[in-house]
Amino acid sequence: MSISTVGIVGAGQMGNGIAHVFALAGYDVVLNDISAEALEKAIAVISKNLDRQVSRDKITAAQKDAAMARIKTTQTLEDLGTTDLVIEAATEREDVKNAIFAQLLPHLQEHTILTSNTSSISITRLASRTDRPEKFMGFHFMNPVPIMQLVELIRGIATDEATYKTLLEVVERLGKTAASAEDFPAFIVNRILMPMINEAVYTLYEGVGSVKSIDESMKLGANHPMGPLELADFIGLDTCLAIMNVLHDGLADTKYRPCPLLTKYVEAGWLGRKTQRGFYDYRGEVPVPTR
Repeated sequence: MSISTVGIVGAGQMGNGIAHVFALAGYDVVLNDISAEALEKAIAVISKNLDRQVSRDKITAAQKDAAMARIKTTQTLEDLGTTDLVIEAATEREDVKNAIFAQLLPHLQEHTILTSNTSSISITRLASRTDRPEKFMGFHFMNPVPIMQLVELIRGIATDEATYKTLLEVVERLGKTAASAEDFPAFIVNRILMPMINEAVYTLYEGVGSVKSIDESMKLGANHPMGPLELADFIGLDTCLAIMNVLHDGLADTKYRPCPLLTKYVEAGWLGRKTQRGFYDYRGEVPVPTR
């Protein structure tokens, strides 16, 4: 089937990035969030990021204006019912996602493909709670969406071939690269990435190195663009913990046990950049390690 209109649930960091790339690729976008403030902020962020692309000669000013004109916002979830493709990009909690799908389903067209940007939760299980498991897939974008080239496509046990091929064509139109992943906890990227971050937190927890020494070691010793603790702050420590819990619960292997220090930071509300404190304190002009 042909996709021309896209509904996105959640106007946070992932949602506004997804809206950005779809609008720039010529899709009409309906961006939803329960918060008017979040929607207003999302539009401002998209405009700023498009301006950055214009300044770097990646796109023209006319392309930016056309992309912005394609994005509409709404606080009413039912307004996404007329779209051809819905991408859920809400918080990484299965109960929240299921509640969103339950509210959406009565309003969707029969042909609408329903997807989740989940980074770890079972696609088969999410799909089973809907009326269209054959038209349900995992559609996992990487952060920051306008920059990162990879999109993980995850088929549930019931996903049909037509749905997979349609999303493969969408990824190609976005100018990104698709990687097909099996429906196992955390898929490919986070199955590898999150245990590395968790091990870095254990390294800090056990006193093997400081925040600064751990991050510098991986940047200079392994040529990583960001240290693992800096990256954890960027992703969000609550998201990292949620994914580690999915891995630990889903695979029943103690090597995936979340580090107690990661849990403690999340309990303190120190979630990284979005709360101004995590493994670094971002409240000053220069980030300062908190340990």
